[in-house]
Amino acid sequence: MLFPTSVVGSMPRSQFVRDLLAPGMRSSLSDEVFERRLDTAVAYIISVQESAGVDIISDGEWRRLSYIGIIAEIMNGFERTLVDGLYWHTVVEPMTPRSPGLVAREAQFLKDHTDRLTKVALPSPYLLGRRMWDPEKSKKAYPTRESFMEALAPVLHEELIAIRDVGLDVVQFDDPHLCLFVDEEVRAQFDDPDREADYCVGLLNDIFAGVDGVTLAIHLCRRNKARAGWVGEGGYGPIIDALKRLHVNQYVMEFTIPAAGDLDVLKELPEETTVGLGCVDCRSEHIDRPDEIVTRVEQALQYLPPERIALNPDCGFAPGNAADIPIDEAYAKLSNEAEAAAILREKYS
Repeated sequence: MLFPTSVVGSMPRSQFVRDLLAPGMRSSLSDEVFERRLDTAVAYIISVQESAGVDIISDGEWRRLSYIGIIAEIMNGFERTLVDGLYWHTVVEPMTPRSPGLVAREAQFLKDHTDRLTKVALPSPYLLGRRMWDPEKSKKAYPTRESFMEALAPVLHEELIAIRDVGLDVVQFDDPHLCLFVDEEVRAQFDDPDREADYCVGLLNDIFAGVDGVTLAIHLCRRNKARAGWVGEGGYGPIIDALKRLHVNQYVMEFTIPAAGDLDVLKELPEETTVGLGCVDCRSEHIDRPDEIVTRVEQALQYLPPERIALNPDCGFAPGNAADIPIDEAYAKLSNEAEAAAILREKYS
């Protein structure tokens, strides 16, 4: 299929879902009632994506409070705190299994409830290390941030294998912190930012080692803050060499925001890979028209052939547990993404 359409991962969570996932509500319900209500909600968001015409869909990450917090459901050893209405996890004890294969079981529900291609996302170990290791609270369990990251890699490797064995089509690893090495201010915080980026890539390649039968993707964004915008600034040039060393099949990259830089970096990516082109705005209230999306894709076609381009938003629609993008807005944007793909297929087939 030319120009397949996809989501990046998360879909806007309704208030009902956010209330359902809140720890107080969760603890007040039996497992049976909680799972029944959540299954009903997830089936709905699957249908939303199908109705929009999306080819590769997720479960909207509606079973998660946040895209990184899932690791604290897979493994024990984390402390959860509520700060300014947001849930944060910090590793405080050596990790032990809590619910291994959790994401694969979630993926099975997705696969059983759609005839579309399917994907799930996992956080990268570098991302988790940057967010969940604290020099005071974590050092007894993991003396260094790197020791925590390295302990995460085999855990995520096993999750990846379990998801692959369920038969999902795409497994994507999210790593905005790798992407932040495009930003000069971020780079200045490290003695050797290129070595740091290479370290991140090495951790991911350890996870990917020996895994076939599934499309492996990396998602790169400048820390999506929903309506509040983004964090990092700068094109992909400073990290392009590191990206080329990743053992992935697809790069999922944002390009609708000015901070993402020029598209000419696409020509430097390995020829055997595809690009999930961020051509739909996931942050502002603006609903991208199909012709706007077509124009963005055609700009990318100056550097890549049609068979190497997939269409997706810049990032997920619910990057954190407090993100508040209306579901109908996301539906309209994805519907226009699908319409743009149909125009492109007719033009370039």
